[in-house]
Parts: sequence; structure tokens; C-alpha cells
Amino acid sequence: MISINNLHKYIAGRWVLNGVNIEIEDGEIFTLLGGSGEGKSVFLKNILGLMKPDKGSIRIFGKEIVGIPPRELHKVQAQIGMMFQGGALFDSMTVGENVAFGMKRLTDYDKITIEKKTEEYLAMVGLAGTGSLLPEKLSIGMRRRVALARAIATQPRCILYDEPTTGLDPITTDVICDLFIELQRKLNATSVIVTHDLKTAYKVSTRIGLLYDGRILAVNKTEDFINSPDPFVQQFIKGSREGPMKAKDGREGEI
Repeated sequence: MISINNLHKYIAGRWVLNGVNIEIEDGEIFTLLGGSGEGKSVFLKNILGLMKPDKGSIRIFGKEIVGIPPRELHKVQAQIGMMFQGGALFDSMTVGENVAFGMKRLTDYDKITIEKKTEEYLAMVGLAGTGSLLPEKLSIGMRRRVALARAIATQPRCILYDEPTTGLDPITTDVICDLFIELQRKLNATSVIVTHDLKTAYKVSTRIGLLYDGRILAVNKTEDFINSPDPFVQQFIKGSREGPMKAKDGREGEI
């Protein structure tokens, strides 16, 4: 589904991505763990084509997207859903308008079809009847579910999630994780999640990798990743200051 080879991205005086290599299989849920400032958001933005790498190859659905014309890139982007960090809802739009936003831009659906599908996707995330509300009227967890409905509304082949459970309480996090698993089964889409939340990664992932110092380390099936003897993995899992990993400066929201 996604094949990334020797990907490099230079930002703010350093190589945030410094030779990333990963193959993401059709239908799997791949989670990329990493600390703040390690470049997890940059990784997703390069896949989506919102950023251009300085070097390397990104093939999605068998098509190379690095350097392709905007019209061809748009066709690929139309098959990818994105749940941005914090949800990133449009505050001036209603819940329904937020969910319908991608359908209006990326599909040929008529107005009645868009309205029907908007209600269907809101129902899928447990928010039936909220379409006329503004995001400010919703809890943080509900806003995340609206963002999830927006991400899947165009029936994408691949869904990207940027820190989808950050800032949520444990119970709401569990609800969101259950939705990931249920929607994965219903939509049969490939999912790529970036997060530092171990609970989310353990519950939903087919495979897990660790992003550190610009490279992806220790990619493995979830149980094998948890039990990995790799010192980088064990330091991250334990949250220890002692080990080969050093904290990065900068805010994760930037990179």
C-alpha cells in the first residue's frame, strides 16, 4: 500500500527524517511511536503530499508521488483520509459541514447524497443527530469523533492519524481505539497512526515501529515489539531517562 525508501526531510537546521525506510501493507494498522519533536507529523505530511521530501521515494497505491504534477497528486490524495492532530475542525462550520467538507471537494456526490452520507458517518462514530451543532458545543472526545467521521467520509483506501488520542482521558481513549478497530473492519482501509501513546498503539496495531533520530527502528508485530530486547524500544516503553535515546528540543505540533 505504501512504500517509503530513503526518505529525508531537513527542517530548522536538522534532518528530521534521515533515511526513513518502511513498507506498510494493505489492510494493516501500522503505528509509528516516537517522542515529542521526533518528526512523526512530518512523516505523515510527506505521505499525504503536504510536504515535499528533500530526498527519497514515496510510493502509494503503486504510484510514485514525489515530484508528480499537482493534478496527479490530487488523485492520490483523494484516496487518503487524514485525522489531524487535535482534530483540527473548522470552528465556523457545523459538525455536519465539517464532515461534508471532503466529500464536497473530492467526490461527485450531489447535495442530497452528501447530506445522507454525512448522517451515516456521524452515526458510525456514535454522533447521530449532532450535525447542526457547532464544534464548540462538543466535548474534546466528541470533537475527535467528528474528525474521525470527516476522515472516513470520502471512503479512503488509506487513513492517516496524527496523535488521535492525545489529551483524552483513559476511558475516552479506549472508546476512540474501539472505533479505530471497528472502522478498520468495516472499511477495510489501511491505517497509519503516529503517537506517543503506548496504550493506543498496543490495542489497535498490527505492527509498531519507533521513530528516533530520523529513522524508523525495530519494526515488528505488536507483541514482538513490546518484548523486543532493543535498548531504544525498552527505554521508550519504560519512559526512562537512562538509555541511548535523548530528548529532542521543540514542540511536536511543529514537527
